[in-house]
Amino acid sequence: QVHLVESGGGLVQAGGSLRLSCTASGSIYSLSTVRWCRQVQGKQRELVAIIDKDRSVDYGNSVKGRFTISRDDAKLTVYLEMNSLKPEDTGVYYCNTDRAEHFSGGHYYTGYDYWGQGTQVTVSS
Repeated sequence: QVHLVESGGGLVQAGGSLRLSCTASGSIYSLSTVRWCRQVQGKQRELVAIIDKDRSVDYGNSVKGRFTISRDDAKLTVYLEMNSLKPEDTGVYYCNTDRAEHFSGGHYYTGYDYWGQGTQVTVSS
């Protein structure tokens, strides 16, 4: 079952911008901390940005000053605004949440450590 869906990836020239979205689906009504991570083939997955429930944020050193993470809890969506993109930003971008609250069939339950399927970002030089 897919709980998080990423969108917004694509091909962009260096210096350009993209906005990624991560939307919760199904019976989820609340998300806790959400991260954006990226993976380049042959390398470990790297933390790009993180946003807590109270909207405190932090960024990986390579994207500070260029990327902005935000969330709209009413839409169960977390965004990653990426500006001044560089070829080294190329990769598959995934969103992740530590904890998601569900309501289904009259029952509340909690799910842990969900990942989306990823969206490809390619930055050409």
